[in-house]
Amino acid sequence: MGVQWLLVCHGFITLLVVVSFLCGQWPIFQGTFIHRLHTFLTFGAFDYFRRFVDFVFGSRGTNALYITQYYCCDRPNPILQALYLAIVGGTYYLVVHSTFNYIPGHYMGGYHKYTSLLAVGVGILLFLLTSFSDPGTINAENVSQYLSIYPYDNIIYSEKECSTCKILKPARSKHCSICDRCVARFDHHCGWMNNCIGEKNTLYFVMFLLWHFFLCVYGTVAIGLVLAGRLKELEVVYILTAYYGIENSFRSLAPNVVQWLISSYNTQILLMVFMAIVSLLLSGFFGYHFSLCVSNTTTNETFKWEDYLSWQRKVKEAKASAEALKASLDDLSQEKTKPRQSKWKSFFKRSRLEEDFEIIKNNIYDRGFFQNLYEIIYPLSSRHSLLQHKIKTG
Repeated sequence: MGVQWLLVCHGFITLLVVVSFLCGQWPIFQGTFIHRLHTFLTFGAFDYFRRFVDFVFGSRGTNALYITQYYCCDRPNPILQALYLAIVGGTYYLVVHSTFNYIPGHYMGGYHKYTSLLAVGVGILLFLLTSFSDPGTINAENVSQYLSIYPYDNIIYSEKECSTCKILKPARSKHCSICDRCVARFDHHCGWMNNCIGEKNTLYFVMFLLWHFFLCVYGTVAIGLVLAGRLKELEVVYILTAYYGIENSFRSLAPNVVQWLISSYNTQILLMVFMAIVSLLLSGFFGYHFSLCVSNTTTNETFKWEDYLSWQRKVKEAKASAEALKASLDDLSQEKTKPRQSKWKSFFKRSRLEEDFEIIKNNIYDRGFFQNLYEIIYPLSSRHSLLQHKIKTG
């Protein structure tokens, strides 16, 4: 039973750490243990480690730590790329080593040995395409093209110059401080890809998320079918009912079957739990980015819109407060001449501060579901370049 409880605790702790690290800043977790764990993992742990280094090694150790942090977090580096390849390679090796001996089985054909390798290969190919493709770098040679493609909306984008590149910043672009370049239709800088996600590689990135979601689901289901086949081939249910006198019902058999699986195939169970957790996280990431694609919005723009709408809301609240104050003063001045209002009517009368006011998000780049998806598949700059080429060639 010690091994089983160890695996259960390992899975629970892994899930807690992953969810806290990736999702702990969400509003739903504010003030909870998950939010506190997120704060510790992202800020507190490093701060405690910095104090320890300063106490043991002094200022030299602290300076070395800051240099390392700068290289790992603020400059392009392949650390997370190597970690991704290690995770994928290590997971596939464990699957091959622990599960392929039972393929073909009762529910799994032998061809899955090859389709699994093909699936992993496609995932790595999408990873490489996202990592090493140009996200849409803007420079002095092509800035005029991007200025004509993406007009300013004068809401969250207005004409300004990039203080680093010394060129006009087209709408929807951003200067990435890590890559040190301006990127068209900038979404975010992805450390796992060691690259920006922009106009020209958003499609690869979204396909990467979707494919790896299916890859994890495929791995989870495949290992589950292998274990189900082992149950069938070894006649575990028959042995439990015939020799151990366990009632032939799901409620009686389930705990014993699970105990037997965990004790006999703990590596496979651990792999299933790991891939199931990762598939859930990937489904959330893909859903978020797909919703951005169909509304023709980027992650960077969501933050800009949040700031703009928050500012507009505060302005409208201030105007409503001023109008309510003015109305109250007018009511006081006219109180003597007006007939006295019923107390009940006055009690239920709605305050001007409570009146709803609508704040509209006017996204001029949203051209409709299909047009937005077409823009992701076939970026505007590529279409513009092709059009210019046709004009030149006559």
